[in-house]
Amino acid sequence: MGVAGCGKSSLGRACADALGWPLLEGDDYHAPESVDKMRAGTPLTDADREGWLARLGQMLADRPQGAVLTCSALRQRYRDQLRSARPDLRFAFLDLDEPTARERVAARSGHLFPPSLVASQFATLESPVGEPGVLRLDATAPLDQLRDQVLAWLRAPLETAA
Repeated sequence: MGVAGCGKSSLGRACADALGWPLLEGDDYHAPESVDKMRAGTPLTDADREGWLARLGQMLADRPQGAVLTCSALRQRYRDQLRSARPDLRFAFLDLDEPTARERVAARSGHLFPPSLVASQFATLESPVGEPGVLRLDATAPLDQLRDQVLAWLRAPLETAA
């Protein structure tokens, strides 16, 4: 989880491959209206995210064997909604500063999320640090290091992993 440009898709793919779990790319499940809004540079509202989070939660609940989900999950209530669908859910928080996020998003081609929306992500973000089942990661670290940190954390008992 984290803001746009933090590396959710790259880390999600690396972890899913290592674990043999399916990757659920959260952006693929936005309503068409939400995709249109983002492409137009309009930030999503809580109402826009409601159905999306419900779909993602159901997809997690439908995969008791495990899955890796990439999802911004910017507010605590979004994370809580996902946790209600899958109580054992853990969040790897890719922490990144705003200038680096803006630079990364600007470097992507063909993505639905324009750089102009990065500031709105930081305005919405409620840090998950301190919540149970959250691992904070430095999003600027090398991908293989991030993957290894997540895999080691997932292998640890939940109560010692927070």
